[in-house]
Amino acid sequence: MAGLYDDGDDESGEDGIEAQTLTVLLPDGPADRLDKVLARAVPEEAALSRTRLSRMIADGDVLIGGVAVTDGKAKIDGGIEVVLRLAPPESVETLAEDIPLNVVYEDADLIVIDKPVGMVVHPAPGSPSGTLVNALLHHCGDSLSGIGGERRPGIVHRIDKDTTGLLVAAKSDRAHHGLAAQFERHSVTRHYIALVHGLPDAADPRLRGIKGVSFEAGGIIKIATLLARHKTDRQRQAVVWQDGRHAVTRVRVLEAFADQAALVECWLETGRTHQIRVHMSYAGYGLLGDETYGGKRKLSSRAVGEVAAEMGNGFSRQALHAATLGFDHPVTGERLEFTSPLPKDMSSLLDALRALK
Repeated sequence: MAGLYDDGDDESGEDGIEAQTLTVLLPDGPADRLDKVLARAVPEEAALSRTRLSRMIADGDVLIGGVAVTDGKAKIDGGIEVVLRLAPPESVETLAEDIPLNVVYEDADLIVIDKPVGMVVHPAPGSPSGTLVNALLHHCGDSLSGIGGERRPGIVHRIDKDTTGLLVAAKSDRAHHGLAAQFERHSVTRHYIALVHGLPDAADPRLRGIKGVSFEAGGIIKIATLLARHKTDRQRQAVVWQDGRHAVTRVRVLEAFADQAALVECWLETGRTHQIRVHMSYAGYGLLGDETYGGKRKLSSRAVGEVAAEMGNGFSRQALHAATLGFDHPVTGERLEFTSPLPKDMSSLLDALRALK
Protein backbone atom coordinates (compact mmCIF):
# COMPACT_ATOMS: atom_id res chain seq x y z
CA MET A 1 0.00 0.00 0.00
CA ALA A 2 1.12 3.51 -0.70
CA GLY A 3 0.99 6.16 1.99
CA LEU A 4 -2.04 5.49 4.12
CA TYR A 5 -3.21 9.08 3.92
CA ASP A 6 -1.61 10.87 0.98
CA ASP A 7 -2.58 14.51 0.56
CA GLY A 8 -4.67 14.90 -2.57
CA ASP A 9 -4.53 17.96 -4.79
CA ASP A 10 -7.55 17.29 -6.99
CA GLU A 11 -10.24 18.68 -4.69
CA SER A 12 -10.59 21.31 -2.01
CA GLY A 13 -13.37 21.98 0.44
CA GLU A 14 -15.10 25.29 0.80
CA ASP A 15 -12.74 26.21 3.62
CA GLY A 16 -9.71 25.59 1.43
CA ILE A 17 -8.81 22.29 3.09
CA GLU A 18 -7.56 19.81 0.51
CA ALA A 19 -9.28 16.48 0.08
CA GLN A 20 -7.26 13.40 0.90
CA THR A 21 -6.80 10.14 -0.93
CA LEU A 22 -6.31 6.63 0.36
CA THR A 23 -4.47 4.20 -1.91
CA VAL A 24 -5.30 0.55 -1.30
CA LEU A 25 -3.43 -2.37 -2.84
CA LEU A 26 -5.91 -5.21 -3.31
CA PRO A 27 -4.57 -8.62 -2.27
CA ASP A 28 -3.70 -11.11 -4.98
CA GLY A 29 -6.49 -13.49 -5.85
CA PRO A 30 -9.34 -14.16 -8.26
CA ALA A 31 -11.61 -11.37 -9.43
CA ASP A 32 -14.32 -10.37 -6.98
CA ARG A 33 -16.95 -7.68 -6.52
CA LEU A 34 -15.44 -4.27 -5.90
CA ASP A 35 -17.56 -3.52 -2.83
CA LYS A 36 -16.66 -6.83 -1.18
CA VAL A 37 -12.95 -6.86 -1.90
CA LEU A 38 -12.61 -3.19 -0.95
CA ALA A 39 -14.35 -3.76 2.39
CA ARG A 40 -11.81 -6.47 3.17
CA ALA A 41 -8.75 -4.59 1.93
CA VAL A 42 -9.25 -1.11 3.42
CA PRO A 43 -7.28 -0.92 6.69
CA GLU A 44 -9.45 -0.80 9.79
CA GLU A 45 -7.61 2.32 10.94
CA ALA A 46 -9.22 4.22 8.04
CA ALA A 47 -12.59 4.00 9.85
CA LEU A 48 -14.51 3.47 6.59
CA SER A 49 -17.64 1.38 7.06
CA ARG A 50 -19.01 -0.85 4.31
CA THR A 51 -21.96 1.54 3.95
CA ARG A 52 -19.66 4.50 3.46
CA LEU A 53 -17.54 2.61 0.93
CA SER A 54 -20.67 1.75 -1.07
CA ARG A 55 -21.68 5.41 -1.06
CA MET A 56 -18.19 6.44 -2.18
CA ILE A 57 -18.37 3.98 -5.08
CA ALA A 58 -21.76 5.34 -6.16
CA ASP A 59 -20.48 8.93 -5.87
CA GLY A 60 -17.50 8.25 -8.14
CA ASP A 61 -14.91 8.54 -5.39
CA VAL A 62 -13.33 5.13 -6.05
CA LEU A 63 -10.84 5.15 -8.91
CA ILE A 64 -8.88 2.49 -10.73
CA GLY A 65 -6.25 3.73 -13.17
CA GLY A 66 -7.58 7.24 -12.68
CA VAL A 67 -11.10 6.26 -13.79
CA ALA A 68 -14.04 6.22 -11.38
CA VAL A 69 -15.77 2.86 -10.95
CA THR A 70 -19.36 3.45 -9.83
CA ASP A 71 -20.68 -0.13 -9.92
CA GLY A 72 -20.00 -1.91 -6.62
CA LYS A 73 -20.81 -5.26 -8.26
CA ALA A 74 -18.09 -4.86 -10.88
CA LYS A 75 -15.57 -7.71 -10.81
CA ILE A 76 -12.07 -6.47 -9.99
CA ASP A 77 -8.86 -8.47 -10.27
CA GLY A 78 -6.57 -8.84 -7.26
CA GLY A 79 -3.19 -7.15 -7.05
CA ILE A 80 -4.24 -3.76 -8.38
CA GLU A 81 -4.27 -0.35 -6.73
CA VAL A 82 -7.53 1.41 -5.93
CA VAL A 83 -7.61 5.09 -4.99
CA LEU A 84 -10.30 6.41 -2.66
CA ARG A 85 -11.07 10.13 -2.60
CA LEU A 86 -11.96 11.15 0.94
CA ALA A 87 -14.03 14.18 1.77
CA PRO A 88 -12.11 17.08 3.34
CA PRO A 89 -12.10 17.04 7.12
CA GLU A 90 -15.13 18.71 8.66
CA SER A 91 -15.44 20.31 12.05
CA VAL A 92 -17.45 18.23 14.52
CA GLU A 93 -19.43 19.28 17.51
CA THR A 94 -17.28 17.34 19.93
CA LEU A 95 -16.62 19.45 22.99
CA ALA A 96 -13.34 19.64 24.81
CA GLU A 97 -13.78 18.37 28.35
CA ASP A 98 -11.44 18.74 31.30
CA ILE A 99 -11.15 15.03 32.05
CA PRO A 100 -8.06 13.78 33.92
CA LEU A 101 -5.68 11.74 31.79
CA ASN A 102 -2.87 9.44 32.84
CA VAL A 103 -0.24 10.67 30.38
CA VAL A 104 2.64 8.20 30.01
CA TYR A 105 4.52 10.16 27.34
CA GLU A 106 3.96 13.33 25.34
CA ASP A 107 5.88 15.47 22.88
CA ALA A 108 4.99 17.84 20.06
CA ASP A 109 3.84 15.04 17.77
CA LEU A 110 2.18 12.34 19.85
CA ILE A 111 0.77 11.38 23.22
CA VAL A 112 0.59 8.01 24.98
CA ILE A 113 -2.27 7.50 27.43
CA ASP A 114 -2.89 4.80 30.03
CA LYS A 115 -6.67 4.49 29.57
CA PRO A 116 -8.83 3.66 32.59
CA VAL A 117 -11.73 1.22 32.64
CA GLY A 118 -15.03 2.67 31.47
CA MET A 119 -13.63 5.31 29.12
CA VAL A 120 -14.86 5.16 25.53
CA VAL A 121 -12.31 6.24 22.92
CA HIS A 122 -14.68 7.96 20.44
CA PRO A 123 -17.97 9.79 20.99
CA ALA A 124 -21.00 7.80 19.81
CA PRO A 125 -24.78 8.10 20.17
CA GLY A 126 -24.64 6.19 23.45
CA SER A 127 -21.51 8.01 24.66
CA PRO A 128 -21.54 11.58 23.35
CA SER A 129 -19.22 12.91 26.05
CA GLY A 130 -16.70 11.80 28.62
CA THR A 131 -14.60 10.05 25.97
CA LEU A 132 -10.88 10.02 25.34
CA VAL A 133 -11.43 12.28 22.34
CA ASN A 134 -13.19 14.86 24.52
CA ALA A 135 -10.32 14.70 26.99
CA LEU A 136 -7.66 15.00 24.27
CA LEU A 137 -9.38 18.00 22.71
CA HIS A 138 -9.04 19.80 26.04
CA HIS A 139 -5.54 18.56 26.80
CA CYS A 140 -4.03 19.13 23.34
CA GLY A 141 -6.18 21.89 21.91
CA ASP A 142 -6.06 22.51 18.15
CA SER A 143 -2.82 20.60 17.56
CA LEU A 144 -4.59 17.26 16.94
CA SER A 145 -4.84 15.93 13.37
CA GLY A 146 -7.91 14.80 11.46
CA ILE A 147 -8.85 11.49 9.87
CA GLY A 148 -11.72 9.84 8.05
CA GLY A 149 -13.53 13.00 6.98
CA GLU A 150 -13.78 14.62 10.40
CA ARG A 151 -11.52 17.04 12.18
CA ARG A 152 -10.78 15.05 15.30
CA PRO A 153 -7.85 13.60 17.26
CA GLY A 154 -5.46 11.35 15.36
CA ILE A 155 -6.55 8.07 16.91
CA VAL A 156 -4.76 5.29 15.03
CA HIS A 157 -5.96 2.38 17.18
CA ARG A 158 -8.57 1.76 19.82
CA ILE A 159 -9.17 -0.38 22.87
CA ASP A 160 -12.59 -1.30 24.18
CA LYS A 161 -14.41 0.79 26.76
CA ASP A 162 -13.81 -1.74 29.54
CA THR A 163 -10.30 -2.72 28.49
CA THR A 164 -7.58 -0.79 30.28
CA GLY A 165 -4.10 0.18 29.19
CA LEU A 166 -1.91 1.91 26.66
CA LEU A 167 -3.02 3.85 23.61
CA VAL A 168 -1.14 6.30 21.37
CA ALA A 169 -2.67 9.28 19.55
CA ALA A 170 -1.15 11.66 17.03
CA LYS A 171 -0.93 15.38 17.68
CA SER A 172 0.41 16.30 14.23
CA ASP A 173 -0.40 15.23 10.69
CA ARG A 174 3.12 13.90 10.11
CA ALA A 175 2.85 11.74 13.23
CA HIS A 176 -0.57 10.53 12.19
CA HIS A 177 0.69 9.42 8.78
CA GLY A 178 3.70 7.64 10.30
CA LEU A 179 1.80 5.89 13.07
CA ALA A 180 -1.01 4.78 10.75
CA ALA A 181 1.56 3.27 8.37
CA GLN A 182 3.17 1.29 11.20
CA PHE A 183 -0.16 -0.10 12.33
CA GLU A 184 -0.96 -1.01 8.75
CA ARG A 185 2.40 -2.84 8.44
CA HIS A 186 1.78 -4.60 11.78
CA SER A 187 5.14 -3.35 13.07
CA VAL A 188 3.70 -1.97 16.30
CA THR A 189 4.24 -4.16 19.38
CA ARG A 190 1.10 -4.66 21.47
CA HIS A 191 1.01 -7.15 24.33
CA TYR A 192 -2.04 -7.68 26.49
CA ILE A 193 -2.48 -9.44 29.82
CA ALA A 194 -5.71 -11.37 30.35
CA LEU A 195 -7.35 -13.74 32.81
CA VAL A 196 -9.20 -16.53 31.03
CA HIS A 197 -11.39 -19.46 31.93
CA GLY A 198 -9.65 -22.83 31.75
CA LEU A 199 -6.02 -23.63 30.99
CA PRO A 200 -4.83 -23.32 27.38
CA ASP A 201 -2.59 -26.34 26.84
CA ALA A 202 -0.86 -27.25 23.59
CA ALA A 203 -1.14 -30.92 24.57
CA ASP A 204 -4.94 -30.72 24.71
CA PRO A 205 -6.33 -32.80 21.80
CA ARG A 206 -9.45 -30.63 21.70
CA LEU A 207 -7.37 -27.49 21.16
CA ARG A 208 -5.26 -29.19 18.52
CA GLY A 209 -8.39 -30.06 16.58
CA ILE A 210 -9.68 -26.49 16.25
CA LYS A 211 -9.40 -24.98 12.78
CA GLY A 212 -6.98 -22.06 12.69
CA VAL A 213 -5.14 -23.03 15.87
CA SER A 214 -1.46 -23.98 15.64
CA PHE A 215 1.53 -24.11 17.96
CA GLU A 216 4.95 -22.49 18.01
CA ALA A 217 8.10 -22.96 20.06
CA GLY A 218 8.02 -21.81 23.66
CA GLY A 219 4.48 -22.96 24.38
CA ILE A 220 2.96 -20.30 22.13
CA ILE A 221 -0.53 -20.88 20.75
CA LYS A 222 -1.29 -19.16 17.45
CA ILE A 223 -4.88 -18.43 16.46
CA ALA A 224 -5.35 -17.33 12.83
CA THR A 225 -8.84 -16.78 11.40
CA LEU A 226 -10.93 -14.26 9.57
CA LEU A 227 -13.15 -11.97 11.63
CA ALA A 228 -16.37 -10.25 10.59
CA ARG A 229 -19.49 -8.84 12.18
CA HIS A 230 -21.81 -11.45 13.64
CA LYS A 231 -24.67 -12.26 11.26
CA THR A 232 -27.44 -11.63 13.80
CA ASP A 233 -25.80 -9.38 16.40
CA ARG A 234 -24.08 -6.44 14.72
CA GLN A 235 -22.44 -5.37 17.98
CA ARG A 236 -20.38 -8.56 18.06
CA GLN A 237 -17.58 -10.01 15.97
CA ALA A 238 -17.38 -13.63 14.89
CA VAL A 239 -14.86 -16.07 13.41
CA VAL A 240 -15.56 -16.68 9.72
CA TRP A 241 -13.70 -18.38 6.90
CA GLN A 242 -14.67 -16.11 4.01
CA ASP A 243 -15.51 -12.44 3.53
CA GLY A 244 -13.73 -11.41 6.72
CA ARG A 245 -10.57 -9.66 7.86
CA HIS A 246 -7.39 -11.63 8.51
CA ALA A 247 -6.67 -11.79 12.26
CA VAL A 248 -3.75 -13.40 14.11
CA THR A 249 -3.37 -13.63 17.90
CA ARG A 250 -0.58 -15.38 19.80
CA VAL A 251 -1.07 -16.58 23.36
CA ARG A 252 1.29 -17.78 26.07
CA VAL A 253 0.30 -19.00 29.52
CA LEU A 254 2.05 -17.10 32.30
CA GLU A 255 0.39 -18.71 35.31
CA ALA A 256 -2.20 -21.44 35.86
CA PHE A 257 -4.79 -21.80 38.61
CA ALA A 258 -5.73 -25.48 38.64
CA ASP A 259 -7.73 -26.10 35.49
CA GLN A 260 -10.04 -23.22 36.28
CA ALA A 261 -8.27 -20.11 35.06
CA ALA A 262 -5.01 -18.85 33.62
CA LEU A 263 -3.09 -15.62 33.40
CA VAL A 264 -2.09 -15.28 29.75
CA GLU A 265 -0.12 -12.91 27.58
CA CYS A 266 -1.64 -12.17 24.18
CA TRP A 267 -0.02 -10.23 21.39
CA LEU A 268 -1.44 -9.05 18.13
CA GLU A 269 -0.10 -9.50 14.65
CA THR A 270 -3.24 -7.74 13.43
CA GLY A 271 -5.59 -5.45 15.32
CA ARG A 272 -9.25 -6.18 14.70
CA THR A 273 -12.27 -5.17 16.74
CA HIS A 274 -12.58 -7.40 19.86
CA GLN A 275 -9.87 -9.65 18.40
CA ILE A 276 -8.44 -11.12 21.60
CA ARG A 277 -11.87 -11.59 23.16
CA VAL A 278 -13.24 -13.35 20.07
CA HIS A 279 -10.17 -15.53 19.53
CA MET A 280 -9.94 -16.66 23.14
CA SER A 281 -13.65 -17.50 23.19
CA TYR A 282 -13.31 -19.35 19.88
CA ALA A 283 -10.47 -21.45 21.31
CA GLY A 284 -12.57 -22.25 24.38
CA TYR A 285 -10.95 -19.88 26.89
CA GLY A 286 -13.22 -16.87 27.22
CA LEU A 287 -12.07 -13.96 29.36
CA LEU A 288 -13.27 -13.67 32.93
CA GLY A 289 -15.95 -11.02 33.19
CA ASP A 290 -16.64 -10.91 29.44
CA GLU A 291 -20.43 -10.96 29.19
CA THR A 292 -20.34 -10.74 25.39
CA TYR A 293 -17.89 -13.52 24.54
CA GLY A 294 -16.99 -15.20 27.83
CA GLY A 295 -19.82 -17.73 27.95
CA LYS A 296 -21.46 -19.01 31.12
CA ARG A 297 -18.50 -20.73 32.76
CA LYS A 298 -17.94 -20.17 36.47
CA LEU A 299 -14.91 -20.62 38.69
CA SER A 300 -15.22 -23.47 41.19
CA SER A 301 -14.83 -22.41 44.82
CA ARG A 302 -13.47 -25.88 45.59
CA ALA A 303 -10.64 -25.38 43.13
CA VAL A 304 -9.70 -21.73 43.65
CA GLY A 305 -11.29 -20.86 47.00
CA GLU A 306 -14.45 -18.98 47.84
CA VAL A 307 -12.88 -15.52 47.71
CA ALA A 308 -11.31 -15.98 44.28
CA ALA A 309 -14.42 -17.68 42.91
CA GLU A 310 -16.68 -14.90 44.13
CA MET A 311 -14.37 -12.20 42.75
CA GLY A 312 -13.86 -13.96 39.42
CA ASN A 313 -17.50 -14.85 38.86
CA GLY A 314 -18.55 -11.31 39.73
CA PHE A 315 -15.82 -9.53 37.78
CA SER A 316 -17.51 -6.51 36.25
CA ARG A 317 -15.63 -6.30 32.94
CA GLN A 318 -13.52 -8.36 30.59
CA ALA A 319 -10.24 -9.06 32.40
CA LEU A 320 -8.03 -7.57 29.68
CA HIS A 321 -5.24 -5.00 29.96
CA ALA A 322 -3.08 -3.44 27.21
CA ALA A 323 0.20 -3.82 29.09
CA THR A 324 2.91 -2.95 26.56
CA LEU A 325 3.09 -0.71 23.50
CA GLY A 326 6.09 -0.24 21.25
CA PHE A 327 6.58 1.68 17.99
CA ASP A 328 9.10 3.81 16.10
CA HIS A 329 8.63 7.51 16.70
CA PRO A 330 7.09 8.65 13.40
CA VAL A 331 9.26 11.79 13.28
CA THR A 332 12.56 10.99 15.00
CA GLY A 333 12.67 7.26 14.22
CA GLU A 334 13.53 6.44 17.84
CA ARG A 335 12.10 3.17 19.11
CA LEU A 336 9.70 3.83 21.99
CA GLU A 337 8.52 1.14 24.41
CA PHE A 338 5.97 1.66 27.18
CA THR A 339 4.57 -0.59 29.91
CA SER A 340 1.56 -0.28 32.17
CA PRO A 341 1.04 -2.22 35.43
CA LEU A 342 -2.13 -4.23 35.94
CA PRO A 343 -5.03 -2.12 37.19
CA LYS A 344 -6.22 -2.64 40.75
CA ASP A 345 -9.24 -4.79 39.93
CA MET A 346 -7.18 -7.31 37.92
CA SER A 347 -4.26 -7.35 40.38
CA SER A 348 -6.67 -7.96 43.30
CA LEU A 349 -8.31 -10.85 41.48
CA LEU A 350 -4.90 -12.26 40.64
CA ASP A 351 -3.84 -12.07 44.29
CA ALA A 352 -6.97 -13.96 45.29
CA LEU A 353 -6.32 -16.68 42.74
CA ARG A 354 -2.73 -17.04 43.96
CA ALA A 355 -3.79 -17.33 47.59
CA LEU A 356 -4.48 -21.09 47.44
CA LYS A 357 -1.51 -22.00 45.23
